[in-house]
Amino acid sequence: MDDPLRAQPVQLQGGVTLPDASQVSCMAAVDFSQPLELRDAVDTALCNNLQIRATWAQIKAQSGVLGEARAAYLPTISGSVSRLRNTTTYGSGSREPGTSSTGNQYYGSLNWRLFDFGGRAANREEANQMLLSAIAGHDASLQKTMAAVIQAWFEVATSQAVMTAREQISQLAQQTLDVAQRREQKGASSQDDTLQASTALAKAELNKMRAQGDYLKNLALLKQAMAIDLNTPVSLPPQPERVIPADIHELGRWLKEAEARHPAIQQARAKWLADREKITVTRSEGLPTADLTAHISRNGFPNQGLSTINQTSRDIGITVSIPLFEGFSRNYKIMEARAQAEQSEAQMEETTTQILTDVVKAYADAKTAVGVLTASERLLNAAQASVASAKRRYANSVADILEVLNAQSSLADAQQQRIEAIAQWRSARLSLLANTGILSQLSGTADE
Repeated sequence: MDDPLRAQPVQLQGGVTLPDASQVSCMAAVDFSQPLELRDAVDTALCNNLQIRATWAQIKAQSGVLGEARAAYLPTISGSVSRLRNTTTYGSGSREPGTSSTGNQYYGSLNWRLFDFGGRAANREEANQMLLSAIAGHDASLQKTMAAVIQAWFEVATSQAVMTAREQISQLAQQTLDVAQRREQKGASSQDDTLQASTALAKAELNKMRAQGDYLKNLALLKQAMAIDLNTPVSLPPQPERVIPADIHELGRWLKEAEARHPAIQQARAKWLADREKITVTRSEGLPTADLTAHISRNGFPNQGLSTINQTSRDIGITVSIPLFEGFSRNYKIMEARAQAEQSEAQMEETTTQILTDVVKAYADAKTAVGVLTASERLLNAAQASVASAKRRYANSVADILEVLNAQSSLADAQQQRIEAIAQWRSARLSLLANTGILSQLSGTADE
């Protein structure tokens, strides 16, 4: 019977769960030879994070404190059995013969607190609130870890998209150089066109190398966030080119969600309620208590000699303990407990205000990101059409090389703007979910 008083919460019985009630899977190893899905990245990070393990152990420890507080309502029973031998001897001048006796001594006692002016109830409620605080602290660690690994995963996805775009621009620059060289060989254009196209290609190659460096850096940061070996080969699946932003609800709804569900607010609230109960506990320690006591002994009492005759002694009664004077220390202990409760209340209000402020900022960023996402798509479509038109015009000797290079430069800029817009939307959406406290594995798997 590990938990006869049922002090352990359901989290310890069912395992780690996320805000969407999904389980954290730590049983099967992730196959890194396959593209790493976001869900697998989150599971790996949650299973390897040391802070999560520490907060999980804190829940277990606080469950023990709650069980101890509940046990205070039950009687305590103890007993002892002793095997004794009494030997009596007299001096050489005495005519009395020595005596010796051997026997067993039995003793049992019961103690049951009947009344204590609410001390046990307050102590139990304090332990319960501290358990809720530990659970909220564990949830906060989950949220923090998930936010970090999801952000790192999207950073890799973004840098991967940038690298792909830079490779496309490099290929396009190579195609332009090939056309310029053919035109120069035919005498349709001058060497200046070829040199300008060659310069554009070199610049595109340089940007591609930088994009590859950023990709490798972000990939290493993702591995670190997952707490895996940096030499582990990791790749991400290709990302969809079209992103449909999810509907952003009204701000009031997000604020209500954050105030009701954010683990940091729940943790601060539970700590405040626990400190309020501590006042009652401290006050009750200076008030009278009533205990039911009962004892039974046979052949004497513990730490005494064996009785000369077989006898059984029983007693039962009620003990009332009344603290008369403690040098006014109780007053100051109560004062300290009240001050601690006031401090916890102020910290709770500060935490709530800060989180709600973060939600307002994240909401504004998300609304802006939706508009930027739509505008960047129009910009990219226009730039792609401009490049196609410029290439046709240059091939037909209607446009010069500068028009083609300018169109390619505009396309590269539009691609960068599009990638940044998608990254901004994902980051804003992630920030909004994280600041509201409802982040889950599924939060980043789709943008709808």
